[in-house]
Order: sequence, then structure tokens, then C-alpha cells
Amino acid sequence: MLDIGANLEGVRRRIGAAAHRAGRDPAGITLLAVSKRIDTARIEAALATGARALGESRVQEADAKIPEITGDAEWHFIGPLQSNKAALAARLFDAIHSVRTTSLVPRLSASATAADRSVQVYVQIERSPEPLSEAQVAEVATICRQAYEADGLVLRGLMTMAPYAPDPEASRPYFATLRRLRDDIAASDPELAPLGLSMGMSGDFEVAIEEGATIVRVGTAIFGERSA
Repeated sequence: MLDIGANLEGVRRRIGAAAHRAGRDPAGITLLAVSKRIDTARIEAALATGARALGESRVQEADAKIPEITGDAEWHFIGPLQSNKAALAARLFDAIHSVRTTSLVPRLSASATAADRSVQVYVQIERSPEPLSEAQVAEVATICRQAYEADGLVLRGLMTMAPYAPDPEASRPYFATLRRLRDDIAASDPELAPLGLSMGMSGDFEVAIEEGATIVRVGTAIFGERSA
């Protein structure tokens, strides 16, 4: 039988080991348990054994699921966010990791403000193994500044995903790109610092931590295989 508590502890040990290899404090790294397409029994088991942050990628699924969960949780949205779902997402989630356009920020801000909520946001960039151009850096910095100044939103950092590859090392250039981008933005606009890095999943989160991840998104290694 799947032992979610043991899985969580195993992932935490791996996080600690990766942090120590990078000379980092494991306490500075948040484990986000990705609960998309996971039944409520497994989610409750994870919460009962110490999970606190949960990640969902479909607004409608989360809208139905969140009221059913009795354990205390912080809910993060990690999927692509359509403009017509932004208002509901800002009411449902404590954090949104997929802010990609300037047009999305005012929608989230208006909904969060109307609901008297404070929603954490991460600005998502396209996966890239190469450093971004000055124009691309400026575009991301503009969205960051907009989110920083928006009512009801709290800018937390940047997010990216690496393409799936059997070798975790294949993800390293993508994570390094996000770290460099974070450093460039912080240097050009120090008021935005510190900026966290949301990156790394079950297959490559240790590499992400070595490259500076402050929040890792781990699902299969905790919950096992998902339902269809």
C-alpha cells in the first residue's frame, strides 16, 4: 500500500541533501505537493503527515476539490491560467505560479481586492536553456513591477518548467536561466528583491535546488501515479 507519509519524508530528505550540497539552508525551500488529479483520501493523508502547500493545475477541478478537504492547506495554482478563469483563481488560491502577461495582473488584482484577499504571484517565463535577451528581461521585469504595485497581489518570484528528460541534469540549463533572470531583475530593480524561484518537479527537483529553487513542485514522488 502507498505510504504517503514515508514518501513525504523521503522527499524531504532529498531536499535536505540537495540543499546541503549547494550550501543552502533547507528551511528556505518550500515543498509544494502537487495534488492535481489526486483523490481526496490521498490529499488528506498528505496533510495529516505534514504537507502544507498543495498544487493544482485546473481551476474547475480545484473549485470542486478545495471545499472537500478538511485538513489545513495553502493552495497554489501551477497550471496555465486563462483570462476568463483569473477571477475565480484569485478567490480560490493563495498563490498563483503562472502569471505570464500584463493583461492578467489587473484581473487578478481586481478579484483579490474584491474578495479582500492577498494572493501571492510568480511570473512565469517560457522554458529556455539560454540566457534571455535584454528585451525579454525587460518584458518580465515589467510584469514583475506591475504585480509588485498591484493591490491584492504579493510578488513572490519567477517560475519555469524544464522539458521532461530521463536525465535530471538536462534540466539544469533551464533552471540556471531562471536564476540568472532573477538576478538581472533584482539588479535592475532592487525594490523587487528578494525574488523566489519556483522550479523543479519529481524528476529534477534536486537539480533545481542546486540552482537556487525556493519552492519545488513534487507530485508523483509523494502521491504515486495520478488518475486519468
